[in-house]
Amino acid sequence: MRSITYAGETVTTTDDVAEALVALTAAIARTGRAEAVKIPIVTGDHQNVGTAELVIGIGNDVLSVPAAWDGNEEPDFSEQAQELRTHAGYAHPVSGGSLGDDFATPLDWDLELGGDSRS
Repeated sequence: MRSITYAGETVTTTDDVAEALVALTAAIARTGRAEAVKIPIVTGDHQNVGTAELVIGIGNDVLSVPAAWDGNEEPDFSEQAQELRTHAGYAHPVSGGSLGDDFATPLDWDLELGGDSRS
């Protein structure tokens, strides 16, 4: 379980939701935007679940740290974590085959002179 600190408040959620939230926050911030999202949380007594609404992205800090858990069974928030991962702004690793050497040719730029160094 993880504690998420946001705007001076702390909520508790599962590891997978916390990981997805942090990754999505960073991805949206890289675009210079902010968006509202909902995440599942457990209440202070660890017996009930609820929802927290956050604005994530540029200018919104999210801190995720391990949370003390009293041994109760952790809730299953895997569907909600997957929803965060399927958000259009979520950064997904590129996969697939090689593009080949034709696409890997380095550019020959002289940045100091601001132009192509191949005269």
